Amino acid sequence: MPTAKVNGQEVEFENGMTVLQVAELAGEEIPRFCYHERLSIAGNCRMCLVEVKPGPPKPQASCALPAMDGQEITTNSPKVKKAREGVMEFLLINHPLDCPICDQGGECDLQDQAMAYGRDGSRFAENKRAVEDKEMGPIIKTEMTRCIQCTRCVRFITEVAGSPQIGATGRGEDLEITTYLESAVTSELSGNVIDLCPVGALTSKPYAFQARPWELKKHEGIDVMDAMGSWIRIDTRGPDVMRVLPRQNDEINEEWLSDKSRYAIDGLRTQRLDTPYVRQKGKLKPATWDEAFAAIESQLSGADAKTIGAIAGDLNEVEGLKAALDLFRSLGVQNTDCREAGAVYGAPGAPRESYLFTCGFEGLEQADAVLIIGSNPRLEAPVLNARLRKMWLKGSAEIGLVGPVMDLTYGYDHLGDEAGALEDLAKGKGAFAKVLKAAKRPALIIGTGALSRPDAAAILNAISEIAQKYKVVREGWSGWNLMHTAAGRVGALDLGFVPGKGGMDTAKMLAAAKAGKLSTLFVLGADEAVADADLGESFVVYVGHHGDAGASKANVILPAAAYTEKPGMYVNMEGRVQAMGRCVFPKGEAKDDWAIFRALSERLGKTLPYDSLADLRARLIADHPTFGRLGYAPEPQGFDLTALASKASKISTKPLTGAVDNFYFTNAIARASQTMATCAKLQSEAQPTNANAKVTA
Repeated sequence: MPTAKVNGQEVEFENGMTVLQVAELAGEEIPRFCYHERLSIAGNCRMCLVEVKPGPPKPQASCALPAMDGQEITTNSPKVKKAREGVMEFLLINHPLDCPICDQGGECDLQDQAMAYGRDGSRFAENKRAVEDKEMGPIIKTEMTRCIQCTRCVRFITEVAGSPQIGATGRGEDLEITTYLESAVTSELSGNVIDLCPVGALTSKPYAFQARPWELKKHEGIDVMDAMGSWIRIDTRGPDVMRVLPRQNDEINEEWLSDKSRYAIDGLRTQRLDTPYVRQKGKLKPATWDEAFAAIESQLSGADAKTIGAIAGDLNEVEGLKAALDLFRSLGVQNTDCREAGAVYGAPGAPRESYLFTCGFEGLEQADAVLIIGSNPRLEAPVLNARLRKMWLKGSAEIGLVGPVMDLTYGYDHLGDEAGALEDLAKGKGAFAKVLKAAKRPALIIGTGALSRPDAAAILNAISEIAQKYKVVREGWSGWNLMHTAAGRVGALDLGFVPGKGGMDTAKMLAAAKAGKLSTLFVLGADEAVADADLGESFVVYVGHHGDAGASKANVILPAAAYTEKPGMYVNMEGRVQAMGRCVFPKGEAKDDWAIFRALSERLGKTLPYDSLADLRARLIADHPTFGRLGYAPEPQGFDLTALASKASKISTKPLTGAVDNFYFTNAIARASQTMATCAKLQSEAQPTNANAKVTA
């Protein structure tokens, strides 16, 4: 390996690294504003100056300078120090000194580096430049006079988000960062430019003037707005969640986060259920916990277990589902299901790999051919979609799509709208069949929308045939990937929250309720399942945290804690088990889900065998050892694809569609968010602006 000396210390490095990276290998801190590890190199802030020998007798920008064998790099000489002070002085010439009213204050790169590398005074006495603020939508607040033209926002929105709506106009002192046609930024990843901005030019509009960073308590958390399980930091003050930021995890979300994950948190403050309710004379009235449990006990007394059902929702943590399932099974109830949309995956006895994203998010980048079936990754998992765009930009994979033409931020081969295209692929027809055949690591991304239709079994058969024909699962590689949209889905499937022996699934339970054959239905936050359903005269018990669709149909409401208000485990669609703690306490009289079912079990005479969360988790891991491997994604493993085949009718001619129509309204928290409502309105009015989404037939 080549070597270089950094301040006299010899360092080995890999070919292709820059001088800045080599200096950091030696433990030296190099200041920078424009440089970012995940963006292209711009080299325009000049803050990372170092001396290099052999080379010209002047400091050079280390971020854009390739490292060479035998170089001598000096990062702390008087010449470098003076050069950095000069650069900082130039950066501050037009920068307004308004730190006391800037939301970036206390966590500003410009503040920190001015203290560490700047002069102790300014020689500039002329008038400062002023720039008109830009309108970038309901998420990004602008103070463009503070902008130092590092272009991080431009590079991110163009390269990573794939929605080039931010650019630069003018030259020199007239250079301005702006949106084209003064329009709002509509990318699902737009909030990341706020993190990237090293000054206070782009800040969070919903969070503006709410708190200072030193007032906040910081908690490590797991995102539940999609099924990726992104790492997040939850900042709280008193009883309120103030903001959500991403935490770096290269295996999952790198350091990006979707706008919904960041800004739906204002929904945690509105439309909350904070006390039990019991319906009396057609109206829901506040009640005590004892009164609510008494109403449920009276309803279940003497009831046939075959007429009782339970549907689990999208945001449930594993511990609450475990307690609920244990209670229902002790009552003899077999009508349980966690697949709100009625999908065909995860049937009892199915191998775990059949409903996982088996190659993993990081492993997906090794694929050389990707077939997307009935999914819109941009809406269902925006951060994962950014990985697909990264693969496309590198040219490392060819991408095909079966489903409607859509703007995915990258080019793809459109194979057709209808599921019939799958049958053609299974027979080896079409140009993309040759791509799959030649691929060494082919991958399928199967949307839950494709497996939630009346002909889902037939579609699954066709996908299974494709996977077998092109050896999607082979030694050392598994490209079978199911795209879930719910944070609680995989954990529920791992628990076995599916119909027991002779039990009904979601569709059958809803049909039975309409027909008057289901006496009691427990809705565990499953608002999407019951929103448009006719539940007839069924007695509905709703366990959740928002007054959403399920609560409006309930006879009894048991208020539960939201994801920031309780400790809990979640399993992402890779199969990675992750846990988070309590950030704030539940609202009002709301309780943790597992505690609700533990108390209810005692009232019903079926007391569950655990009295604490620790006891519950011990029982959980004993029954399901998978949950004992916190933080680890399972290794890709093969499984018998023929086991997925079943007797099925023919595939219909109905076009395949994704599981998510409106990115901003996918769960009860998001639907209660004013910020998400504003974003959804803007999105509906916006026109696609991505010029890179070229579709080839």
